This record gives sequence, C-alpha cells and structure tokens, in this order.
Amino acid sequence: MFSRVSTRQIWSIAYPIILGSIAQNIVNITDTAFLGRLGEVALGGGVIGGLFYQVLLMIGWGTGLGGQIIIARRYGEGTHKAIGRVVEHVLYFLVLMALLLVALVLLFSNGMLGVLVDSRAILDAGSEFVNYRIWGLVFAFVNYTFNSFYVGIARTKVITATTIVMVLVNVVLDYALIFGHWGLPAMGIGGAALASVISEAVSCAFFMFYTWFYFDYKPYRLFKFYKLNTRLLFRIMNISWPLMIQFSLSIFIWFVFFLFIEKMGETPLAVSNILRSVYIVLMIPIWGFASATNTLVSQLIGQERAGEVMPVIQKVIILSMVSVLVLASISLLIPELIVRVYTNDMVLIQQSMPVLKLIALAAIGMAGAFVMFNGVSGTGNTRVSFYIELVTLSLYVLWAYLMAIVFKMPLSWVWCAEILYGVLVMAISLWYLRSNRWRGKLV
Repeated sequence: MFSRVSTRQIWSIAYPIILGSIAQNIVNITDTAFLGRLGEVALGGGVIGGLFYQVLLMIGWGTGLGGQIIIARRYGEGTHKAIGRVVEHVLYFLVLMALLLVALVLLFSNGMLGVLVDSRAILDAGSEFVNYRIWGLVFAFVNYTFNSFYVGIARTKVITATTIVMVLVNVVLDYALIFGHWGLPAMGIGGAALASVISEAVSCAFFMFYTWFYFDYKPYRLFKFYKLNTRLLFRIMNISWPLMIQFSLSIFIWFVFFLFIEKMGETPLAVSNILRSVYIVLMIPIWGFASATNTLVSQLIGQERAGEVMPVIQKVIILSMVSVLVLASISLLIPELIVRVYTNDMVLIQQSMPVLKLIALAAIGMAGAFVMFNGVSGTGNTRVSFYIELVTLSLYVLWAYLMAIVFKMPLSWVWCAEILYGVLVMAISLWYLRSNRWRGKLV
C-alpha cells in the first residue's frame, strides 16, 4: 500500500530532533576534547562515569518514550484534551523517580564502581564525575517530559532551540570549569560534570518559559495539575516499563562493553572513548528519523491507517541510511583529521584508525535497524521491543566478552559487536512487523 505520509512530513518531525542531536553532540565532542587534553585517565573516567549516569538517564528516557507513544495515539485519534493528563502523570512519576535515584547514587555509587573498575585512577575520576553529574537527573527527567509532549504532537522545533541553549551554556562552562578560567576554579573532570548539570537546568527553565508564554497549550489542557489517577499512571507504566528496562539495559550493556575494554588497558579505553564520540556523531540523523518513525506509526494507527505503517517505515529507512552514508563517507575520507579533534597523542590516533573504519560501516547498518526497531515500539507493543533488545544485547555482550577477555583479540574485533547488534535488530524487527501481530494493539 502507498503511504500518504510525505517525505516532507517525515522531515518536518525529524530535522529539529536531528539539529538538537547535533547540538547535544557538540557537548559530547567538547567534553571529550577537553578531557583528552587532561590525559588518558580523565578520558577513561569520563566514559565510565558518563555511561553509569546514562544507565540511570534511560529510565527517564524510556518513561518519556512510553508517554510519547500514548500522546501520539491520542493526537492521531483527535482526543487532544486527554493529552495534558498524560503529560502531567509522566511528570509526576519522573520527578519522584529522579529524586529516589539521586539519593541511591549518592549512597552507593562509589561502592558499585569500585567493584567494577580495576584502575584506581579511573575509579577516582569516574566517581568524581558521577558525584557532580547525578544532580542533573531531575532536570533531565523534566526535559524528557517536555520532549515526549512535543514529539508526540509532532511539534519538535522547540526541542532544537532548547538544546542549542543547553549547548551554549555547557561549552562556555566546560571551558571555564575544567581549566579554571574567568576566576572560576580549575575542577578538571568534576568541572565537566558540573557544567552539564547547570546546562540541563537552564534548558529545563527554557522549556517551561517557552511552553507557558509562547505555546498555545490550552487545547491540550496542560498545567491543570490533575489529581493523581492510578489507573492512568498504570496504563502509562504498562507501556513504559519495558522501554525503561530496555534502554537502561542497552546503556548498561554498553557500560559493560567499556568495562571489558578497561580490562585491556588504559590506552584501549581512551581510544574507545574517542571512538564512542565519533560513533555518536555518525548516529545523529538516526535519532531524528527513529523518533519520527515512533510518532508517525502511533499516529497512523490512531487514525486507523495501519496499512500505511510499513510503507512509511521503508521511506524513513531510506532517508536515514542516505543521511548516515554521507557522514560515514566524510569520516572515511579524513579519519586522522577527525581523531585529532580529540587528541594529539600519536599512539591514540594510530590505534583509532582501523576501528574508525569499522564503526562507519556499523553506523550505516544502524540507520536501518533503529528505524525498524522504533517502528515496533510505535505500535505500542513495547514488550516485544523489550524482548528483541534482550536477545540481541545478550549476543552483543557475549561477543564483546569473548573478543576482549577470552580470546584477547585486537580492539577492532571487540567493536564488531556493533555490526552484529545492528544486523540482529534489523532482522528480528522486520520479521515482527511483517507478521502483522501488532495490529489491534490498544494503548
């Protein structure tokens, strides 16, 4: 069946998210480049502490995505007045969850990292990063609530503006707090974490300011602060909990992936932190197109146009893969120049070259896999997407363990896990969507 959803409609949802991802990756590149000037230990501590924080962050991301699916379905059904209650119940849950996680991390994070990390220097650096960074969780979770609302109703331009504000604040404070400029203390890795917390707080304030003063929120009945409805909260959580676990598990497995590499030595870990930053840049278009897929699939089902789901997904995959192919080609043409953004150490530069080529190939495969996978989530069958992630991540971590720990293969062999993961996600998601078992799912 031919889809009435045009390329322009897809692009109108995706490009603000892509621009926002570009801005967020400027933060990632800046952090990595600045920490790279402090040495291998700072790079290693940054990646370990950062991934530990991201594991917790994914709880909010998964809940927000569950809310986004329901919001998009209500928007597609035309029941706009029901959206405000969904948004506020997502907010209630996320704020309480953020406060609980902050308390738990402050009590137990040092002990947890101590069990997992061998290098004392990297442990100290990672712990310092986490102890500052964790305070940003509350602001990040509120931001995810706003994201779920704006993406769910396909009004994503404000996300770009908010992210740009966050980036500008973060880059300036990174420079000042890491190295100690303009009368501020030189905090090193702790300064990078504190800069991120402040920038998230500013972006949260920007979201609130824009929504209250510049957005017509009345048709959606926002800011009514409804009494807690446990039935609605359970409905949201029924959609969200598989996504919460799925995304947290995904980042946790990447955290374990880097712990395996940490066992290979401080140099492979520093190289992998640089490559992680490059890889995320290559993935920039994917986040936008994947979010657009999620929203469009849920809206189409709400409009009783389920027959258009697969044609739309195929159209988005083409756009996503072409976009990533452009970025991957650039990275293959000037690989050394790209790595020099992060470090001047010739050992790190030379060891990065073979893996950089591999991750460029992996990113192209991920362009199709992530879109297909978000198509599964968009149907509302989040438990199925969770099972797909569980199976593929199990094989991913097994491969990494065998290559890094058992067979002690070169770093490029460990990173081949990304190609394996992309192929498996694409194949299983395609099989499920073609089976039509998702039709008739209510959210």
